[in-house]
Parts: sequence; structure tokens; C-alpha cells
Amino acid sequence: MPLSDIWFILIGVLFTGFIFLEGFDFGVGMSTKFLARNDLEKRVVMNTIGPVWDANEVWLITAGGAMFAAFPHWYATAFSGFYLPFVVLLLAFIIRGVAFEFRNKVDSKAWVKTWDWAVFIGSILPPFLFGVFFTSLIRGLPIDGDMNMYASFTDFVNVYTVIGGVTFVLLSYLHGLLFIGLKTVDELRERANTAARKVYALTGVFLVLFIIFTYLDTDAFTDHGAILIPLYSLAVILYGLLFFFLKTKREGLSFTMTGLVLIIVMANFFIALFPNVMISSMDPAFNMSIAEAASGEYSLKIMTIVAFTMVPIVLAYTIWSYYVFRKRLTGDKEHLEY
Repeated sequence: MPLSDIWFILIGVLFTGFIFLEGFDFGVGMSTKFLARNDLEKRVVMNTIGPVWDANEVWLITAGGAMFAAFPHWYATAFSGFYLPFVVLLLAFIIRGVAFEFRNKVDSKAWVKTWDWAVFIGSILPPFLFGVFFTSLIRGLPIDGDMNMYASFTDFVNVYTVIGGVTFVLLSYLHGLLFIGLKTVDELRERANTAARKVYALTGVFLVLFIIFTYLDTDAFTDHGAILIPLYSLAVILYGLLFFFLKTKREGLSFTMTGLVLIIVMANFFIALFPNVMISSMDPAFNMSIAEAASGEYSLKIMTIVAFTMVPIVLAYTIWSYYVFRKRLTGDKEHLEY
């Protein structure tokens, strides 16, 4: 297998890992507005992700860095074409991170309320924008033979991309509620599980709509139907099993189901793109292939050696940190960092 294909797969794994881990981070951030009823509960909800939320974002930084190094043409076209949405995405990440740190620095209701809104907005915008970004990629964008993108507003914002964005938001929210159920106790834990059961149906509707519009609005099923149909069918089956696990209050299995659905949805974006990194809506001849977008063989070889040396260390550290902070939060203020 060419090194360029290996790096395309690695970048797919990095984005998928990011969505799985940061997905419940986003959901927890949204839950501060809909689930928590007082300041202590908001602090408990935020502290469920306190030790890990910034580490989870490393997956995104690594994925972006890998795109830049392994596929400079893909990076240049995507980042210049999506310049404004990516600026909004970056600002959302900034205000969210700052809000976690600043929220309890001043004893003022207005101050706390302002940063609570920052946490909420910074948690709901990223999954929506990621959904719009990846659905736009497989739908196709106006890219010419020189790899320049001339996208208009409707190329970014249309029925399919909005459904993709909302689906990512709802899946993240559901994933986050189930994570809160795993990490809290008593009334807050029960309320999170109840909220997950309430949002289950709406999320399922958008998941099905997303699959239908992927079939209607892209060539993904025409080109890769033999792989995508079984995988999307598996996603629907797993989502159906989630109903049973929610009803029987099996929190660990419920969280696993939403995680697997997110992994399948993300993996399918990269399967739909292969063997391209970007699809041109102007002319299939202008599709940017993996081989055309890749760096030189020597660069990829060095990157591969570094990646296969460092990735196991990063994975080991991630697993260790989740193991260390595995206990449930009881609401004891002395143990709340945020």
C-alpha cells in the first residue's frame, strides 16, 4: 500500500478519534445549559471532563498537522476555501477553553452567566461546523484544475450540510449525556439518563435523514455502496440497540453504542472520499486524488517512522489519564477544579 494511502487512513483515524472523544466533551458543554439546575451542578457537569477536555483536542491538532505535512495541497485548498467557517470554529474553541478557566475567577452572577453562555456556544458550534465540513467534502465543492476552490454560501449551507451539522450536534449531546450518567451520582445521574432517553428519538430521526440525504445528494453509495450500506446498516442496528440499553439503564453499553455510531459515521466520510481527498462539483477530472495531494515519498517515510514511534506513547498516556480519573464525581466542592 502506498504511504500516501496509509496517511489518508491515519488522518481518518485521528479525526474519528477526535469526534469520539471530543463528541462527549461537546455534549457535556451543551448539558450545562439544559441539564444542570444550579451553579454546583454546572460545576459538577464541567468537572466530568475537567481532566481530559484539552487532551482530547490534541487529536484535532494532530490531524490538522498531519494534513499539512502529508497532504499540503489538501490542506491549502480546504483551509483557504473554508477560511471563514474555520475562523468561527477556532473562536469557538478559544472562548470555550477560556470559559472553563475564567468562570469561577470572579464572584459575580453576570460574570458567571457570561462564561456559561461561552461554554454553551463553544460546545454547540464545533460539532455543527464539523458536520457541515465533512458533508460538504463528500457532496463536492467547486474546485478547478489548479486546486482552487470557488465555493459560495449555498455550497456550505444547504439542506444536506445543515442536516449533517444538526446530526453531529444531537449525537454529541446524546453522547455527552451518557458520559455524565457514567461520571455522576444520585439525582444528576438519573436526570442525565432521563434526558438521554428524551433526546433519543429526535437524534434517531436526524441520523436516518442524514443517511437518506447522503444517498440522494452525493455519489457515495454509487461509488462505495458495497462498503457503506453494511456500515450504515450496522450504525442503525447499534442505534436500535441503544434504545434497549437506555431502557434497561445499562450506562456503559449505552455510551459504547453512541461512540460506535459516531465512529461509523466519521469513518464513512473517509470511505466515501477514497481515492480522493476532495471532490470537485465542477468536473470529476478536477477531483483532488490522494496521490496528487500528497507530499514527496521521503517526507512521508520520515513522518511514518515518527508516527509509529510516538502514537503508541500518546495512546498509552490517553488510556492512563482516563484510568486515573475514572471515578464518579460526588459534588464535593473541594474536588471541583472548575
